[in-house]
Amino acid sequence: MEIRELKSKEEMLTAYDILLEVYPSLTLDEYSNELDTMLPHNYGQVVVMDGETIAGLTGYWIGSKLWCGKYMELDNVVVAEDYRRKGVGKILFEHMEKWAKEEKCTMLALDSYTTNFKAHRFFYGQGYGPKGFHFVNILDKSKVR
Repeated sequence: MEIRELKSKEEMLTAYDILLEVYPSLTLDEYSNELDTMLPHNYGQVVVMDGETIAGLTGYWIGSKLWCGKYMELDNVVVAEDYRRKGVGKILFEHMEKWAKEEKCTMLALDSYTTNFKAHRFFYGQGYGPKGFHFVNILDKSKVR
């Protein structure tokens, strides 16, 4: 298994299939358009490769907030179904933690749907815990996947 940063939109588009595991209704055009919006705002992606197969992926953002300073947020963490319980998530999280420390981030953060109990168990095992609530007011339900 090898960690690789996807540095261009073209490279990120190759990760489309693994994202369908969490967003089955996502079209390639929608993904491409979202990347156009996200990339100028410190968005990036890291994958775990098994040969030419993407076994795991996380998007990430690096930003700053008044309450914590510089931070890294993991976004759209996905381990391909065939690779779950094989250490791929651990490889991905260890890499991102090391990188966040190198970037002098004060913390790593992520959001998870409240019903994703298997992922919660994994996140707790990686040292993550809830700090608060992420409240949302959905203004256009047709746009939420």
